[in-house]
Amino acid sequence: MRFSSIGDIVLTTPVIRCLKQQLGAEIHYLTKKPFRGILDANPYVDKVFAIQSKVDEEIKELQEEKYHFIVDLHHNLRSLQLKLALGRHSAAFNKLNFQKWLMVNFKINRLPDVHIVDRYLQTVAKLGVTNDGQGLDYFIPPEQEVNLGDICQWQEERRHLRPLVTSGQYIAVVIGAAHPTKRLPAEKIISICKKITLPILLLGGPGDAETGELIAAAAGIHVINTCGRFSLHQSASLVRQAKTVITHDTGLMHIAAALKKSIISIWGNTIPEFGMYPYYPAGVNENISIQVSGLSCRPCSKIGFQTCPKGHFRCMNNIDEAAVIQALKLPVLNETKA
Repeated sequence: MRFSSIGDIVLTTPVIRCLKQQLGAEIHYLTKKPFRGILDANPYVDKVFAIQSKVDEEIKELQEEKYHFIVDLHHNLRSLQLKLALGRHSAAFNKLNFQKWLMVNFKINRLPDVHIVDRYLQTVAKLGVTNDGQGLDYFIPPEQEVNLGDICQWQEERRHLRPLVTSGQYIAVVIGAAHPTKRLPAEKIISICKKITLPILLLGGPGDAETGELIAAAAGIHVINTCGRFSLHQSASLVRQAKTVITHDTGLMHIAAALKKSIISIWGNTIPEFGMYPYYPAGVNENISIQVSGLSCRPCSKIGFQTCPKGHFRCMNNIDEAAVIQALKLPVLNETKA
């Protein structure tokens, strides 16, 4: 069980794969309806159940399956209700809520240096399952792959331009995130984009479309706004074909890690120490984390806020743009010529 959200579900995929490959088990997954598409193409999942809001919607069908074991990777009242209704052996992962509370409210770090993926895997250790070191999974249905030539055509029709957007030769910039305090201000993204020499594709959902238009209009003709134009799988296809991904702490960051992409992750009110930084196969680390260290107010939340509680938003406003460009290892574009 993992009800939400995009990144959290992607982070459970090593558990699915290891259970399937090491035990030969039949795997069913329960999530919420908006997220079931993430799992539909996963070959290690035999059946997906999805609810809108209440587990009552699927309890009868789940009881008929007569499961041997329940892996609770959400660990909340909803998942407890379901475990009680099914009456089967189960295990739930430790959310470390107390340790996160200490870190957020008193800046006392009692968080273990353990990624959430490894904590997820601890829930199935009693079954003899071990981490296979293969990292995350994300499966894009073939019909959802994006032809980059179509983007060039769309741009030509719309702006009479044909940017040279080819596989491995553009930067994907994820401008969205679930909470505003996880996002760089648009002006900051514009400034960063102006310094990048390669074509840039802006990625995000429908709610990011207007901001994407503003950024693309101000940053230069090498910047293309795709926000709201593509499905999640299609956006993942654009991530897969990118040279590097610049991203906030959001679902596409974890999808990029699953696709073994080079990542520059930018952190605002949350911190990598919460254990949800990009997760790669054993021995691989293609992530560079960019954050403002030394802020006494950070982290201000384990999730995020609508606005900065302090009003200054230094965790994002003070992000070092030069560090982002240096991490790309590209020549710097003179802003006056952008």
